This record gives sequence, structure tokens and C-alpha cells, in this order.
Amino acid sequence: MTTRRKKIYEGKAKILYEGPEPGTLIQYFKDDATAFNAQKKAVLEGKGVINNRISEYMMTRLNGIGVQNHFIRRLNLREQLIKEVEIIPLEVVVRNIAAGSIATRLGLTEGQPLPRSIIEFYYKDDKLGDPMVSEEHITAFNWAATQEIDDMMAMALRVNDYMCGLFSAVGITLVDFKIEFGRIYEGDFSRVILADEISPDSCRLWDTVTSEKLDKDRFRRDLGGVIESYTEVARRLGIMKEMPTVIQGGVH
Repeated sequence: MTTRRKKIYEGKAKILYEGPEPGTLIQYFKDDATAFNAQKKAVLEGKGVINNRISEYMMTRLNGIGVQNHFIRRLNLREQLIKEVEIIPLEVVVRNIAAGSIATRLGLTEGQPLPRSIIEFYYKDDKLGDPMVSEEHITAFNWAATQEIDDMMAMALRVNDYMCGLFSAVGITLVDFKIEFGRIYEGDFSRVILADEISPDSCRLWDTVTSEKLDKDRFRRDLGGVIESYTEVARRLGIMKEMPTVIQGGVH
């Protein structure tokens, strides 16, 4: 399918192709893994397949609780049909526990629970290293309107509440996650919906009992077992029964 379709955009982990109908795109999940602004790269066989399924699972369930998103349906192992949106150039990060850059920036101990869930905004620009920005920057540079910021924050907290419960039920702690949003136009009006993906690439997920990392930090920190950990997340969520046949020869 994708070989005949026009490529619209290629990112570090996904490719977007022209969709079958106007207003749709095909999102293809690659096996490429990147870290530190793509300074570290690898191909992890089967990663795209797992992320496609986990993202499908999360987006479907979020849609079920009224968090509108771009997901329409999964097409095959690596592709899903999505609504075409105008991406807002921001990464919205929700943090529950100190890890990653917030621990470094504020001198916090990794694993320390935060006083409450914290939302941070980062400007999407690889050349600049996705710098952290404030609401003041967002409105001044017209990346998003005040109402859109309010909508994104409300949806981000709703996603956080839902995913914390979902993962907690299968023995996983949701440490933090990154999501993106896009605009859908209806006549003269636009509304903000959830876009991109939700997977172990974009979430920090720790085993609740052992604190073992089940996410992309395994790749960032050379801990090994990346595919095995992503598969474990899918297994606990009750999806991807067929995975063992798909990922033979995974990277350890």
C-alpha cells in the first residue's frame, strides 16, 4: 500500500503517507529507535509493530472516554489510518514522578513522586533540541491560542488520569509521557484533538514492584532488552498475542 502512496512526512519513528480519502493519512511505524535528538540510533526489529498495536489500544480506549484523537483504525501490522490534522508545534509532557530532564534540571532524585502532576510544554524543533517553553512564549509566537492551551492541558490531565489507572491495574507505574495535539477544521472553526502516538517510545513506564524500566530509557541508557520490555507492556495490557512470531531475532 505505502509504496504506491505519496510520502507526506517522515519523522524519527514514523512515516505519514497520503490517505485513501481526503482528510486522512496512513501512519507507518518504523523500527528505528533514536535518542538524544537522534545522536543515538538503532533499528530494533519489531518495535514498530508493537508501538502500532499499543498506540491503537490506547487511542481506542481514550476515544471511548471522550478524549477525541486522530486514530481511525489499524490497517495492518505497521500501519494505521488516521485523520489529517494541523499539528500544533508543541510537545506536551505530563510528569507524575521525577525522572529524565526534570530530575536533572531541578536536582530531584529519580523516582521521587512529584507534589502533583506537572505539565510542561516543549517547542517542537529538533535543530534547537526541543526547548522548554512557557504559555507566554506559546501565545506570543502564536503557536497556540489561550483556549487551545487550556484544551490541551485539560485533555493531557484526562489522559494522565486514565492511563495511570489503566497501567496501575497491570502492575505498571506511569512515570511521565509526551503527547502531541493537532487542529481539525470544521468550516470556520477548529478544535484540538490528540494526535501522534502513545507507546513505550513516548511514556516512561516502570514495573510497580521492581521499578524495572519498560520503556525507551532501556535504549537511551543501554540497558538492553528493549523489545522484550515493550512486548511485556503489550502482554500485560492483554494485546499482541501473536508477537512472538513477529519479532524473531529482536535486539537484546
